[in-house]
Amino acid sequence: MGEQGVWGRSAWPVWNPARPGSRSARVRGVVVLSLFLLWPLWEILRPEAGGLDAAVGAVLPLYGAGWLIAMTAGPRLPPRRRILLVGMLFALAFVAALLRGGPLYLGHAGLFSFALAAAAWLFPALWAVLLGLGIGTAQALVQWATPGPIHWNLMGGLFPAVVIPVAVVLLIRFVVQLGQAREEIAALAAAAERDRLARDLHDVLGHSLTTITVKTALARRVLESGGDPERALAELRDVERLSREAHGEVRLTVSGRRRPSLAAELAGARAALRAAGISPILPPSADHVPAELAEPFAYVLREGVTNVIRHSGATRCEVLLGDDWLEVRDNGTGQDTGEDTGQEMAGHYAAKPGNGLSGLAERLRAVGGRVEAGPLPAGGFRLRASRA
Repeated sequence: MGEQGVWGRSAWPVWNPARPGSRSARVRGVVVLSLFLLWPLWEILRPEAGGLDAAVGAVLPLYGAGWLIAMTAGPRLPPRRRILLVGMLFALAFVAALLRGGPLYLGHAGLFSFALAAAAWLFPALWAVLLGLGIGTAQALVQWATPGPIHWNLMGGLFPAVVIPVAVVLLIRFVVQLGQAREEIAALAAAAERDRLARDLHDVLGHSLTTITVKTALARRVLESGGDPERALAELRDVERLSREAHGEVRLTVSGRRRPSLAAELAGARAALRAAGISPILPPSADHVPAELAEPFAYVLREGVTNVIRHSGATRCEVLLGDDWLEVRDNGTGQDTGEDTGQEMAGHYAAKPGNGLSGLAERLRAVGGRVEAGPLPAGGFRLRASRA
């Protein structure tokens, strides 16, 4: 619907395109709509009305075809063409009414009701209501101003002839709109879930695979240099443990039950940095961080340390932690450390923010925070997350 809702002046109904269906289904829809035309046609052709003449016989096919077009193809037309189409229906209904019964017949012609139904289907709801009131008032004035006695039976038919088509069609519109809203909500929820899953898997697997790669490379170098086999075995046992933990984290991520711990991420960051030959300078604890910031800060720490290992070429990484802020600093030059896994951060990591930085920004916005990333004046890189 329009910007101002179903009652707004700009609320031209825009229905979703019909889903592809069989030709027989479309034919059935046209047949059902055609059956509704039997009532106004009977009002015109019934024996009491004098039967059919050539003039009315020329008007009725045009009216029926116009009404079917309005109800089937009308919602896909621009507003100006909708107005012309509905105006044509009212003009044909007016001509048919005059041909059959003169001015008095205007208040009893079912053709006006169906033209109002088309207006309620194609126009903004407020326009349809005002148009119905105007048509009803005009018909009553014609009945009142016509010389001779007032035909109360015709006057009594004005109210249902105006109210029923507008009310019923608007009710149908509301039902259709609710159905479309449910479909849109479902589509948005599915898209949001896909984004969440992609973001969380990126955060989980990026860090885990980076640490596994670093520890595996360290074990290989130890064995190739003839070093202590026990150290190599210890690194491989860590790789096995990390693989099992990553598997469990992926399962929790898919189910939406994963809740990272800032303290655990600090411990994991220390081990990963040491395995990569980077000196870690980390805070002793994270107990002072508010609970609502602990989870997004855990993601920031994981992403920042992962990119330091993968892309910075640093020898030192420092993590600073306040009550409502966290910084990850390194002394690197921005040179990749070997694994071509794609650059994620801004500044010397990439020309534009990637999935990692975008995902962190989304997490921080949810708690009223923001993420900043850029090079340090003295060299290196800084990733900062804070509550705005």
